[in-house]
Amino acid sequence: MSKIVVYWSGTGNTEDVANKIAQDLGCEAVSVSAVSVDEVAQNDVIVFGCPAMGSEELEEDEFRPFYEAVMAAAGGKKVALFGSYGWGDGEWMRNWQDEVVSLGGVLAGEGLIVNGDSSAIDDAAYQAFLATI
Repeated sequence: MSKIVVYWSGTGNTEDVANKIAQDLGCEAVSVSAVSVDEVAQNDVIVFGCPAMGSEELEEDEFRPFYEAVMAAAGGKKVALFGSYGWGDGEWMRNWQDEVVSLGGVLAGEGLIVNGDSSAIDDAAYQAFLATI
C-alpha cells in the first residue's frame, strides 16, 4: 500500500511533524510546492498536514487549492490529517475532518494536532494516529 505525506508549513513546525510521520511510516514527505496533484493521487493513503491559520482555518493561498484538487482526483482514498497550532482548541481539525468525508475521502481516524513542533507530540495520541494509517 503506497503512502505519501503532503504538507504546507509556514514556520517549519508542520514540516517537522511531517518528516517524523513519514520516517515512521517509511514513506516520503513532500511540500505541496514540490509535488503534483497526480503524483499524490496515485497513492493509496494520503497524509495531509497543514497548520491552523487565522481563525483556525487551512492555509488558503497554496494548501487549500492543492488539497481540494487532490480530493477531487482521489475520491475514495484513505486520508489522514495532522497539523500544528499555537492557539484555539483544534476547531480547524474538526472542520477539516468533516470536509474530507464530505469530499468523498475515507478518513483514517482522528487527526493529529500538535501545539508546536514534533517535540510537543503527545506520544499516546501519536501512536493512535499512526495505527489508523
